[in-house]
Amino acid sequence: MSVSRARRWMQSSTLQVRLVAAGEWWDAVRVPLTLGNKALEHLGDRTGAVIKDGFGSCLYWLIRPGTAADWNLAQVKVLGPGSHVAVPPLHRVTGPGLYWQVPPSRDREWTSAALLHTALRTSLSPETRPHEPESRPHEMRPTP
Repeated sequence: MSVSRARRWMQSSTLQVRLVAAGEWWDAVRVPLTLGNKALEHLGDRTGAVIKDGFGSCLYWLIRPGTAADWNLAQVKVLGPGSHVAVPPLHRVTGPGLYWQVPPSRDREWTSAALLHTALRTSLSPETRPHEPESRPHEMRPTP
């Protein structure tokens, strides 16, 4: 697939949200907002286009088609052929609702699937989660 062909999906002058089939120009990776924000922090400037659904509390990364078909990460859903994604118009970069958290550009369309996978895996790892105390204050421990 050529880059110019891939850009056709985003050259629309529409002012409305469009439903676009995944798997042709890109696949999408949907994650809950909390996890997505952590991954976005890990990726920094290495992220590609990201759609934020403020009502659904999730983020969608756009990646090259077929590059994440074998992923098996908790809370992560890869949307490829047979799926559709609501895509905001290019000018919509603030909420509420559906908008571009990171807008696509000629230099930034897709996120590297490998980098995104690493960022999500790191964000899900036990080391990055808040530690729970061994016991809660109201719980009694047996005395030795």
